[in-house]
Amino acid sequence: MAKVLLLQQLKLVALVVLVACGLQQLPCPSHAAVYKVGDKAGWTTIGHVDYKQWAATKTFRVGDTILFEYHPQFHNVMQVAHPAYQACNASFPITTHTTGNDSITITRHGHHFFICGVPGHCQSGQKVDINVMRAASSIAPTPTVPSSPSAHAEMTPSPSPSDAAKLHALRGPLSKLALAVALVVAVPTLLD
Repeated sequence: MAKVLLLQQLKLVALVVLVACGLQQLPCPSHAAVYKVGDKAGWTTIGHVDYKQWAATKTFRVGDTILFEYHPQFHNVMQVAHPAYQACNASFPITTHTTGNDSITITRHGHHFFICGVPGHCQSGQKVDINVMRAASSIAPTPTVPSSPSAHAEMTPSPSPSDAAKLHALRGPLSKLALAVALVVAVPTLLD
């Protein structure tokens, strides 16, 4: 009798996790990715990293982590509102990060604007707009051609649209359904 009750409780927990992940009320491991801003270059003014291009090649989701790596004596990370982002105004940041190894977990859909608050850095391009789309409307972005050979050398290749669609499907509701089915099938075997 105790095994049956335990089995029912485990099934219920698996179902709750599955539904919460499917509705994106929980950041689920199958959804979470870590993106290092600027890839190898990191968060810098050296090398003229095109952060707009960098962000355009990524598909950000709720639960993902955005990693800013930089030298803390020369840079910082400020999350700002859209008007401050456009004007490179660091006067009223939403949050300020100064460790040089800042991990920011995305908790909601929409635009997340970040700038370097050191005078002149944002104006020289050290700013990024992380746009997190809703899961139902997420479409793999089409990469644009970099403007210089050095920018091309630093870019990490993104999957082709057909490969990106396959990857997105693997992270979707069917993968969660497969996980739930596997749990429901495997748990009775483990309890025997």
